[in-house]
Amino acid sequence: MRANTVKRGYRPFRAPALCALALSLAAWLCLADEPQSASSAANTAFTSSVQPVLAKNCTGCHNAKLKTGGLNLEAFANAAPSAQDRDTFEKVLHKLEAGEMPPKGQPRPSDAELNTVTKWIQTRFGLAARATVAGTGPVKVRRLNRIEYNNTLRDLLGIDVQPANDFPQDDSAYGFDNIAQALSVSPLLMEKYLASAERIARTAVFGADLKTTTEVFLPPLPRRMEFTNRTLVPFPAYYSKTDYDDTGLSQPGSFHKAYRFPADGEYVIRIAAAGFRPNGSDPGEVAFWFDGKLVQTFPVDVDTEQSGFERRPDHWDVRMPISAGPHELAIAFPHQFHGLPTVFGGLNPSKTPYDKCKVTNAGSPRCLEFVLKALDNPNNENFNPTTPERIQRVKDVIQRAKEFDATPPIFEGMSAHEVDITGPYNFKQGPAPEAARRIFICGSPKGPADPACERKIISNLAYRAFRGPVAPQKIDQLVAISQGARKRGGSYAEGISLALATILASPSFLFRVDAEPANQFALASRLAYFLWSSMPDDELLRSAERGNLNQADVLRAQVRRMLADPKARTLAGNFAGQWLEIRRLESAQPDRERFPDFDEYLRASMIQETEMFFQYVMKQDRSVLDFINGPYSFLNERLARHYGIAGVTGTEFRKVDLIGTGRSGVITHASVLAVSSYGNRTSVVLRGKWILENILNAPPPPPPANVPSLDEDAVGASASLRQQMEQHRKNATCATCHARMDPLGFGLENYDAVGAWRRMDGKFPIDSSGVLPDGRTFQGADGLKDILAGNRDAFAECLAEKMLTYALGRGVTREDQPTVRQIVSRMSSNDYRFSSLVDGVVNSPLFLNSASVNTALASNAVANTAVSNKGASTK
Repeated sequence: MRANTVKRGYRPFRAPALCALALSLAAWLCLADEPQSASSAANTAFTSSVQPVLAKNCTGCHNAKLKTGGLNLEAFANAAPSAQDRDTFEKVLHKLEAGEMPPKGQPRPSDAELNTVTKWIQTRFGLAARATVAGTGPVKVRRLNRIEYNNTLRDLLGIDVQPANDFPQDDSAYGFDNIAQALSVSPLLMEKYLASAERIARTAVFGADLKTTTEVFLPPLPRRMEFTNRTLVPFPAYYSKTDYDDTGLSQPGSFHKAYRFPADGEYVIRIAAAGFRPNGSDPGEVAFWFDGKLVQTFPVDVDTEQSGFERRPDHWDVRMPISAGPHELAIAFPHQFHGLPTVFGGLNPSKTPYDKCKVTNAGSPRCLEFVLKALDNPNNENFNPTTPERIQRVKDVIQRAKEFDATPPIFEGMSAHEVDITGPYNFKQGPAPEAARRIFICGSPKGPADPACERKIISNLAYRAFRGPVAPQKIDQLVAISQGARKRGGSYAEGISLALATILASPSFLFRVDAEPANQFALASRLAYFLWSSMPDDELLRSAERGNLNQADVLRAQVRRMLADPKARTLAGNFAGQWLEIRRLESAQPDRERFPDFDEYLRASMIQETEMFFQYVMKQDRSVLDFINGPYSFLNERLARHYGIAGVTGTEFRKVDLIGTGRSGVITHASVLAVSSYGNRTSVVLRGKWILENILNAPPPPPPANVPSLDEDAVGASASLRQQMEQHRKNATCATCHARMDPLGFGLENYDAVGAWRRMDGKFPIDSSGVLPDGRTFQGADGLKDILAGNRDAFAECLAEKMLTYALGRGVTREDQPTVRQIVSRMSSNDYRFSSLVDGVVNSPLFLNSASVNTALASNAVANTAVSNKGASTK
């Protein structure tokens, strides 16, 4: 039965491809039948206004003989381009708008001439797009991705268990993971769907089947505390023993974890530490924080008898009641540089001197006095050496002891070594109150069975899960499944659970189907999954029932309401996280030798800064140009210290003025700078490519094969990165693309591979100037952002295309370009406010009007739902 379900589930995906092909053919036929008057007018305008500009500025290189770049514009000396030349002139338009043509050093046309050519191309080939736009729209069938699946279950049933975290990873296309063509359905995924449906249904109706378990976390030791690694860390820390976060929360060795507790109950958090305070120190502390509040502190005694990373005591335990859901845990070592012996140089030094012959951070004592005493011991293998090898060994030991005596002692603090979370204890059995409220809208889980109430419960669940009206015969099938469970000896709740499992395994739940162009419920789903990555709420569904959701004022009000809802935060994590590529930071691994202070807390802080910036622009309806040069950001102490910005204390993020700091907009966020670098160094190519793709919407082509790599060992040692790249660009194959990318990347060279400010590249001073292909020059990130902000429509077009792609669940085609330009025009007339971007997307014909789809597709979707329901009823 499952194999049949999987096989049939694929059939609907074939129809859109055939439909799109037919529509494309029809569109080109329409273009071929373009009215003669329009064609004549276009020819006249081209001959009189455009062709002279091309002849003056372009055909010297792009002629029949040279065909530079494979382009011959001389072919249009006597006739205007036809529809078949659209690809060619779209490339011409792109090069002109980007300022890449004519190339640097060649005479440039005036602004009026450029405007004449670009407007003609846009107008002429806009006709082709308008001829085909009626055949495009959101995709017709797509499955929920993992985030959408989790969020939909949460909003449907009131339980946040995130089962899709165990599903296979979603593939991406066009930069996003909600694109229909990338969301395939494997047999493994279908098995996961079926198992999840049954498990979630039982959890919602009966409560979670919980056992007391222990989850262990082993945070890595801070690089500066790796005393077994003899390679010394040459880089200065972002803190000193007299200037540091004395709460310990922003220090290396602290532990920060966002953890989802499965149920209300008691939990035990066990803490074990690494390191110890030097002898002669005052006692220290370890502190446990929960949801930003200090819960408990424990003393850390000074024990001169311990060695290495042995712990005294072995652990500290915190037992406390915790509610189900996500919570923030933190472990820190406050005042750890206070109360040290004077030789360490910390604040409020202790009155007890440090004895280096008692114990060291690296293990047993290595002072000269201790070594000489050990060598005098007859039991020592090096006692009274006679062979040359042993004599030399003794000399080496004594020499190292002398060097140790001459070296000031080091204390780099303590670290969380292991954190165990055990629980829940004393948890309450039964369904979560919110789940019971959403499911049993009448009656009680315990029964007795009331046929009218049973049908009402199942109808409500199906209506909300399928995101619209459900045919009576489908409800009949689901009710029959529930009643069948009771006939086999199950309880009333068992029947509801089985009907719910059938609903959750249905294609009508797992897939979004746009089968009718004017379907208000389909529009409600598109809105909800666009802005919330989840199902429509009751208010959206009520508006769809009234049939007025597509009215301009109603749609505007709904969008404002939805953007103000906390669920809109997912737009930052899902859309911005993929547009800006900061999701990749979750798996990035910066080199520990080059960046010893990069840790998990800094990683999380980087991501949160960018997401909060996006949320602020969205919530406050700021100009989207703030993404380029907004002079503010959101920092906590850890990130502020990473940036070298003073006056920010504590773990809470707050808005910070960045004027005069060398940072503004998202381009200088550490998250963006890190994902556009390699693990061990910056990359002007990756950063330039990132700007071209995500700011200017002008992605470079893939690199040619067999391009030689940079000499990694030489970067910063025998040559600066700029010198290396200049040598690289001498390769003619590479020069064209690198002339576009490299200057953009050089503007960000003052930021290292984890986004910290720097002035030197190894032993070479950094030159962050750049020269663009059109001859414009700039100095540093501020100058680069001034140029990017000056080309605001290019950025607005890039952002509009990215958001339209995300909203439609498909790539934006050339037929969609007039819609993109309409959105940009709307933004321009509204000061580029964020709301104008969203309004432009949701009011576009592409978003509002799903193209008609053949009857077979819709009937197949209905048939698949019936098959799935019948299959569930036979289990």
